[in-house]
Amino acid sequence: MIDKLEFLLALARERHFGRAAEVCNVTQPTLSAGLKQLEGSLGVLLVTRGARFQALTPEGERVLDWAKRIVGDVRTMRQEVHALKQGRLVGHLRIAAIPTALAMVSALTTPYHVQHPDVRFTVRSATSMDVLTALDNLEIDAGISYLDNEPIGRVRAIPLYREQYRLLIAADSPFGDRAQVTWAEIGRIPLCLLTPDMQNRRIINHLLRDAGTLDPAPTLESNSVIVLFSHVRTGQWASVMPAILAETLGLGGAVRAIPIVEPAAMHTIGLLVPNREPMTPTTAALVAEALRLAPALDKELAAKR
Repeated sequence: MIDKLEFLLALARERHFGRAAEVCNVTQPTLSAGLKQLEGSLGVLLVTRGARFQALTPEGERVLDWAKRIVGDVRTMRQEVHALKQGRLVGHLRIAAIPTALAMVSALTTPYHVQHPDVRFTVRSATSMDVLTALDNLEIDAGISYLDNEPIGRVRAIPLYREQYRLLIAADSPFGDRAQVTWAEIGRIPLCLLTPDMQNRRIINHLLRDAGTLDPAPTLESNSVIVLFSHVRTGQWASVMPAILAETLGLGGAVRAIPIVEPAAMHTIGLLVPNREPMTPTTAALVAEALRLAPALDKELAAKR
């Protein structure tokens, strides 16, 4: 039964029989037969079929909700039994983080690795919406994203730090020698910013509009902070980035990170994990590390404000 529920999860994510079969490492006929067996055992139609996948039926959507719970619990049970058998944590921890928080992921994974060297990590960049979707679909074990700006749904959230913003600009530019700048002033500078699908960009747009910039239109957009930073280093662009990211990039004398005021905006970044008890042992260990790290991280950033 569990493998059939895994088939349903994969099909709901991929919305394509062939891709779902690939994800499950089975042939397409095997996946289709498994789903029909699941339908037979439940006595309902789960998938609307045509020449290709069309949609889940209303019954299929409800079974999908149960499948997520059941498969999540089974994975937790297997990992816990394995940890008890091995006498240590062994496994694979999958984390998705918004681009502006990627720089701090090592503050979690490095001490975690010291404590649990047999756990391996996959860390990927994702939008805040994709983080929530991946958590719901059991594609990741944890996410790092905003907690207080847009709805985060039914997840457990552990605050890590308060994100504050800096203007990254060439030191020899007109604003390069300033101790601070306002959002109204930033609205008059050629900017390179993250793309609109990123929550960071939506936050910046809101702050610029509140400061009087009617149509915040950067001269360059990218979903990569490395692309933005490389353009700032040319001296022809400026950008707005979180302070923690600016510090991690290791700015030289040619680029300055200037505090932005009026208002001095801040948003909370935190660890997101499924709201499920018990948690998998690897996820529980990550939560414990986040709870240990958060006070020190927030204190360190507060001292630099």
